[in-house]
Amino acid sequence: MLKSKDLLGIKFLSEDEILTILDLAKNMKEKINNPSLRTDELKNKSVVTLFYENSTRTKMSFMLACDYLGATPEDLGIATSSVNKGESLIDTGVTLDNMGIDAMVIRHSLTGASHLLAKNVSASVINAGDGSNEHPTQALLDMFSIMEAKGKIEGLNISIVGDIANSRVARSNAIGLSKLGANVTLAGPSTLLPKNMNVLGRNVKVVHNVEEGIKDADVVMGLRVQFERQKQVPFPNNREYHYFFGVKEDMLSLAKDDVIIMHPGPVNRGVELSSSVIDAKNSIINEQVKNGVAVRMAILDLLLKNR
Repeated sequence: MLKSKDLLGIKFLSEDEILTILDLAKNMKEKINNPSLRTDELKNKSVVTLFYENSTRTKMSFMLACDYLGATPEDLGIATSSVNKGESLIDTGVTLDNMGIDAMVIRHSLTGASHLLAKNVSASVINAGDGSNEHPTQALLDMFSIMEAKGKIEGLNISIVGDIANSRVARSNAIGLSKLGANVTLAGPSTLLPKNMNVLGRNVKVVHNVEEGIKDADVVMGLRVQFERQKQVPFPNNREYHYFFGVKEDMLSLAKDDVIIMHPGPVNRGVELSSSVIDAKNSIINEQVKNGVAVRMAILDLLLKNR
């Protein structure tokens, strides 16, 4: 069980709640791999996705998670909704709430949008990314993927490399991984590294050198450069970024021999990661996609089964 009716951020989850989600996700993954195990435990539950920002992996994984559990998923096409007539987020949410919706999954460019929605509706609200604040379900699937690959999280050295300043994934992961006892290093160019990130957890540090950042790492996670969130270009061009701050195959000799490679996607090949790193045998990027469905199934089950 989760204490809240909503899932708005990793910072609001206890260690026990995080582990509950990850444990249930193991069972849910079996249902993805074996369709005969799928049941209709969420039959008659309705879930609406409100994506004010583009998404492939997150939206589709929520839609499929609903299907695999017997819930009814619907997508509110923002481009063709009353949002384009000037309807506010609260009014949109209240309208859906009065239609009997059980859960709303929202992605929005405004920090705090999911929190605002949750305060005004009785439906469960799941944050699928709000501005540069948090992306809790991505962090949960990342934690699940690490635990699946490594057998644990406590004590691991986890390096997150790239556009930290604009990354809600980095924030949620730093908070969650620190709560579970990992040592988190955030690495990237100074123009993409805010100074206050180490306040996210007791075991979080910030460095400006990628080689230093991935030294002795058990896990290296690349992050996409989010040009859409930047008011000015933080570096001359993609080639220069990759040369100085991209993760390349030879760099991984600095990490542990059994290091795993991760990325929340979508990946800009030849920018944050080289193609050889993306496609390497120790890359679990594609497995993260499958795990995203499993984790979101677990979240929907925990939030909706007892509504």
